Amino acid sequence: MAGILIVDDETSARLTLALLLRKRGHRVREADGLTAAAKALTDEAFDLIVTDLRMPDGTGLDVLRAAKAHCPEADIILLTAYAGWESAKEAMQLGALDYFEKGREPDELLHRIDRALQEKALKRENENLRRQVEERFGLPGIIAHSAVMRRVLDLVARVAPTDATVLIQGESGTGKELIAKAIHHASPQARGPFVAVNCGALPEALLESELFGHVKGAFTGASAAKKGLFEEAHQGTLFLDEIGEMPQQLQVKLLRALQSGEVRPVGSNQAGTVEARVLAATNRDLEQMVRQGGFREDLFYRLNVIAIALPPLRERREDLPLLAEHFLERLGAKQGRDLRLSPDALDRLLGYAWPGNVRELENAIERAAILSRGDTVGIEDLPPHVAASLALGQAPTLPPQQSLAGVEKSHIIQTLERCGWNYSRASAALGIGRTTLWRKLKEYRIAR
Repeated sequence: MAGILIVDDETSARLTLALLLRKRGHRVREADGLTAAAKALTDEAFDLIVTDLRMPDGTGLDVLRAAKAHCPEADIILLTAYAGWESAKEAMQLGALDYFEKGREPDELLHRIDRALQEKALKRENENLRRQVEERFGLPGIIAHSAVMRRVLDLVARVAPTDATVLIQGESGTGKELIAKAIHHASPQARGPFVAVNCGALPEALLESELFGHVKGAFTGASAAKKGLFEEAHQGTLFLDEIGEMPQQLQVKLLRALQSGEVRPVGSNQAGTVEARVLAATNRDLEQMVRQGGFREDLFYRLNVIAIALPPLRERREDLPLLAEHFLERLGAKQGRDLRLSPDALDRLLGYAWPGNVRELENAIERAAILSRGDTVGIEDLPPHVAASLALGQAPTLPPQQSLAGVEKSHIIQTLERCGWNYSRASAALGIGRTTLWRKLKEYRIAR
């Protein structure tokens, strides 16, 4: 059901149209002129306004201006018995959706109203879907409360609205593609496509064809021309994952495409212009590869306009409880269960090094959710190597010549991070009471 305002000083025409629209299930309000229409627009919101062009106390263009001021979401169809191109032109310039000449078949007007409402509903649905995507992949959808990840997200928020090339670095499983999608969905290219390719997953010849496309007959098996991913990502974002694995021959062609904005399909003499933002990611040390001759220096600097370094999970342990709860909640929703972690299971998760980072944690939680007999996930539900390992991951290296107080402060901070800043667990792990812990936090000015 849509809300429709009919504005017409001809009573019979107004009543007939209102009756027909009410029969279709719409909420209809009538106005016999500009004054009544202006009041209706201040009283309630409408999806569509159908207004006569000429009325004793004003014109349909006045109704249109009032609608833009009070109900800007409404579409407007103008009716007139005095059809003229000048009026139609001015109405469309002011933002009218359509223009209909009085005296023509009412079925045609009803068809145009139906079409306008359908297009409006489709537009609203698309906006809802876009918001859902933005919530899923936008910055608010990334679970990160640690200081180091908050700094990463702050950088992402600042770089996303630009068209700068971004190089995302981090170990496998740290969420490089998730960050790339967050940049895309918060960027001016958000309405365009997000196209991702793993440069390490394809042989050189196939990767070149995938990136730049090919013409018919370019090589054996090229029975038809194929559009490349650069072209697929036109007015959107091209994400080059594992860029460190790209063969050097292709690095030359990629650099040329980044510098000129032109791509040439394999086997073609013609280059085409493409507008696509490029984001790249790697788990390798590209600077070292440059020094060793394994990666082009000019391409490295072209990609590394903005560098984002994602920390491994072991360096952001305070995010682990939130991540685990998030994965468990999502899996529980699929299974119709209210899943939760036991305190012992959480301690084991916090004590494990997580070399596979967030991806490994997600897989471990999925396994635990499947194997758990009840709603509480215990140690016995965790993967054996996670449940058995009490060893922590790599701890921060202490600076040399540190005082005893400095060592104690560092140890308290590490323990707090290891326990997800849960003061009860941290005080238990340190072998001191909560009151003593609070005193030392105050003494060393430790704050989350």
